[in-house]
Amino acid sequence: MFNQVSLKKAEWLAYFLLILTTLFWGGNFIVARAVHTEIPPLALAWWRWLLAMLIILPFAGQQLWNAKHIIKAHWFKLSLMALFGVTGFNTLVYIGLQTLPASNGILLLSACPLFILVFSWWFYGDAISSKQIIGLAVSLAGISVLISQGQPSQLLNQLGSGNGNLWVLAAVFSWAIYSVMLRSRPTDLSGLAFFALTVIFGWLQLTPFYLYELLVQERNFSFNLTSLLSIGYVGLFASIGAFLFWNRGVEVLSASRAGYFIHLIPVWGLILASIFLGEQLEGFHWAGMLLIFSGIILATFIKKHSIIH
Repeated sequence: MFNQVSLKKAEWLAYFLLILTTLFWGGNFIVARAVHTEIPPLALAWWRWLLAMLIILPFAGQQLWNAKHIIKAHWFKLSLMALFGVTGFNTLVYIGLQTLPASNGILLLSACPLFILVFSWWFYGDAISSKQIIGLAVSLAGISVLISQGQPSQLLNQLGSGNGNLWVLAAVFSWAIYSVMLRSRPTDLSGLAFFALTVIFGWLQLTPFYLYELLVQERNFSFNLTSLLSIGYVGLFASIGAFLFWNRGVEVLSASRAGYFIHLIPVWGLILASIFLGEQLEGFHWAGMLLIFSGIILATFIKKHSIIH
């Protein structure tokens, strides 16, 4: 009885942490879009993770030192997780938001739970029901409506127009892979040490690309109140807070269950985009959102009988 009560408390705490995670990430889209003309995308990502690393290392340093044998044994897997979760996801989002309105990017991200479902089947053989397959197809239809702006015949033209859709879709795939890989992270590595390690690996992986943007493309920015506040938000809330909360939620609930909380990001993001960016939803936004959420609802109500193993 005691164990059941403790488990329920842990689950409710995980729900709360995942809700906060979606709020922080919704704000991340708004900040990235708001400063897209002032801070280059790789610079925003690089300074974000540098700030997060400087803050977290004093707390995680001893744990990392004590776990050096674990790190040595699993360095390749950990570096891959850093690539998909830290280096890839946010950097791809920031690049996409150079040309894509925040509301479009946020709605595309809401389909992430379905891709987590697919990758869970692909990597670990999790069963997929017929209802989940239908849900995936419906959500993909919603994505096509968003990308084509309500004109499916123009889908390929929109994808190739450099409008940011492909970058954000790549970010969705990256995050789905990271979330599924969390299942196999070393269990004897604490959550804090794991996060610190992925930040270090991810920041190192990002550095050559940032140097290319800075030195070759000659894209720089000024340190002023706006840039400092923006980097501070994405470094503290969208990085440290959100990642620690997300990892804990996945640990308690599993990637598949936690993944459905991602559809809260559009709720927060669209509210914030309307307030701070003045973005308004058009008909194709509503149609795409309806299809994506219908697909998620279909996939959530899982039948016992599956057709793919």
